[in-house]
Amino acid sequence: MTAREMHYDFKQKLNKIDSQKYRNLLVPEIDWKLNEAEEVFVKAIAEPRIKNGFGFETGQRTIDDIRTLVVNQSIASSNCLAVTQIDSNTYYVTLPSDYWFHVSSKVYADKGTCTMKVLNTIIRQHDDRFEVSPFDKSSFEWREVNVRFYEDRIKIFTDGTFTPKFLCLDYIKKPRLIHNAQDYQGGTYTTLTGVVLTGQQSSELPEGTHREIVDLAVLITAGDLQNPVSDIQTKQNKINLTK
Repeated sequence: MTAREMHYDFKQKLNKIDSQKYRNLLVPEIDWKLNEAEEVFVKAIAEPRIKNGFGFETGQRTIDDIRTLVVNQSIASSNCLAVTQIDSNTYYVTLPSDYWFHVSSKVYADKGTCTMKVLNTIIRQHDDRFEVSPFDKSSFEWREVNVRFYEDRIKIFTDGTFTPKFLCLDYIKKPRLIHNAQDYQGGTYTTLTGVVLTGQQSSELPEGTHREIVDLAVLITAGDLQNPVSDIQTKQNKINLTK
């Protein structure tokens, strides 16, 4: 579905087809709800608050639902992140500007005359004491390296005997804003963050998810407009059927 088609679908479902009760909703307002729904949709699959132990790869459908947002970095593609040294034991990489959720990562490092090897990353919490534990330190020989996320960076911890060169990251990127600015006054509008939008931008998610996103946007909007609870429940049941 194009952004214009998503707007049409949204209006039909919110207004119950034979009503124009909410005809005064503006294009930027509908865009806002569609993007909110898309964000909720992706988060529910990619990074649910209640962990299921499987990540988003619980089945082929969930993989397909957000596959268009998955970025794979590799040495072969020369798009891995260059490493910057902080001190003798720690390094960092800056996350891509479109980074959203971590899927997996690995570090390429060398040690002395040893050629560059692939080390598996172990993501550490901020209160972990791995740096002082002889059993949990990073190890070139065991092909394991500790990393920690902070601000817009990933910090890489070594044991001081090897040098990381690159970090290759598989991640879910932030989708482009869905918008139908072409149907607004003058064919353009400015977002709250100062971005000027023109034309239209469809959802980057696969076509099969678009109606689910619209349904979720209608549910959110119906709640915000304080529609009868029974009406909201009907839309909730419809969404549940697609899970």
